[in-house]
Amino acid sequence: MARKELTEKQFIVHRLSKTALRAIHILGITGAGGGILLNVPQEQWLTYWIMAMATGSVLMVWEIVRDWRWLIQLKGVLTLVKIGLLLLFIPLANYKPELLVTIVLLSVIVSHGPSGLRHFSVVHGRSIKTKKEVKG
Repeated sequence: MARKELTEKQFIVHRLSKTALRAIHILGITGAGGGILLNVPQEQWLTYWIMAMATGSVLMVWEIVRDWRWLIQLKGVLTLVKIGLLLLFIPLANYKPELLVTIVLLSVIVSHGPSGLRHFSVVHGRSIKTKKEVKG
């Protein structure tokens, strides 16, 4: 069953919702990242960490529900790599700053790289088209 195109009103609501989620996510990353990089006690940045993890999870689910092929595109694969690096915070707690910097650099590549790079399919070996994205 083919999906209908979004109406202009639906598009605006989706776009603003995704933009708001991304803004809260970046705020959470900034707060938690500052705490990690400056060696601030965890209880002072834990709320930011929770904010970042919750919004990041919602954004990831949003992309997967929109089009499962996100998981095989470089943007999805690198997001999964970032989650793997986050999981290393537990056994490699002394390396949190280095892991965080790596995660941020991967995020920049995913967010600001050319579309051919972001949409590159690790399965197909080329850039693949997906359903129309709602940027934000």
